[in-house]
Amino acid sequence: MAGKTSDKTRGQDKPSADIEAEVERFRRDIGALREEVGKVIVGVKDVVDGVIVCMLAGSHALLEGVPGLGKTMLVRTMADALSLRFARIQFTPDMMPADIIGTTVIEESTAGQRQFSFRKGPIFANIVLADEVNRATPKTQSALLEAMQEHRVTVSNHTYVLDEPFFVLATQNPLESEGTYPLPEAQLDRFFFKLHVSFPSRDEMHSILERTTGQDMPVAQPVLEQARILAMQKLVREVPVARHVQDFAVRLIQATHPEHGDAPSEVKRFVKVGSSPRGAQAVLLAAKILALFDGRFAPGVDDVRTCALPALRHRALLNFEGEAEGVKTDDLIAKILQSLPESQKD
Repeated sequence: MAGKTSDKTRGQDKPSADIEAEVERFRRDIGALREEVGKVIVGVKDVVDGVIVCMLAGSHALLEGVPGLGKTMLVRTMADALSLRFARIQFTPDMMPADIIGTTVIEESTAGQRQFSFRKGPIFANIVLADEVNRATPKTQSALLEAMQEHRVTVSNHTYVLDEPFFVLATQNPLESEGTYPLPEAQLDRFFFKLHVSFPSRDEMHSILERTTGQDMPVAQPVLEQARILAMQKLVREVPVARHVQDFAVRLIQATHPEHGDAPSEVKRFVKVGSSPRGAQAVLLAAKILALFDGRFAPGVDDVRTCALPALRHRALLNFEGEAEGVKTDDLIAKILQSLPESQKD
C-alpha cells in the first residue's frame, strides 16, 4: 500500500532540477539574511521572519510594541543587511503630506530663468521607516496610501513611479493615546502583516545587555542586493498553489465576516467587518514564502494557518461590544482556525 501523501505536497508535481536549485538558493539567501540580522537583533525570530515575508511579497509591515523593544533597530538592521536606499520618517502631529512625498518649488537656473522643480521626499527610497506612524494626523497618514498600494505618488497631476523594491516598515506604540491618531482602516488594510514585538526573555535580556553595553556595537553587513531581491520576489509569484489550499484560504477569509455561515459565534457577536480580499492575497502569498523558506515549491494548509494571525489581526474590525469587552482579534482568528475544516465539498 502506498504511503499517505503529505498535505504539503498533495496535488503537486515534482519540480524540475532547475527549480529545485533555485528554491535551494532562495533558502540559503534567506538563511544568510537571518544570520546577519541575528548578529544585531536578539530573539523576535518570528518578527524578523515576518518582516522578510513582507519584503518578499513586495508589501509592508506594521510593527507594534511598547517603547524600547528594538522596533526601530530591527528596521535599521534590515536596511543595513540589504543593499537598498533607506529613509526614516519621524511622524509628528505637525507633519504635512509634503514632508513625506515631496514638494514643488521654484528654482532659478544659472541663466536667471525661473522654473518649477519637484524635490522628492523620503518616500522615494526602497526601505522607508515610518516611525511612530500613529502620531501623524489622518491627512498626513493618507499621503502614504497611494505609495503603499500602487508604488507611485501623484503630485500636481504628475505621477512618479517609486523604485523597486519598495516597502514601508511602520512602528507604533499601543499604550499611548495622547497625541496619537488611530490608523484609518484603509491604511491598515495596506499593511501586509501586523507584527507584535514582545518583551524579551531572561536569556535574551542578557544577550541584549552584552551586545549593547560594551565597547563595540554589532553592525549588520549587506548580504542581498537589489537585483537578487527582485528575483526572489519573482520566484514567490511563480510558486503554484493547490486548489484545496487556496480554497482553505478563501474560507478562512469568509469566516471573518459575521454574516457568513462559517463564522463562529464569537465572530458573529464581536466583529463589525471582516477581512477584505487583500487579506486573502496576504495569506496566500505568505504561505508561498513560508514554503520556500523550508525549501518547498508548494505551500500547504499548515502554511496558511501559520500566517493567518499576522495577516488578519488588523483586518477583522471589532464592533462596539467587542471593543467594550476587550476582545482580542487574535483569539477570534484562533477560534476560526480551530473550527474551520481543512477541506469542504462545493
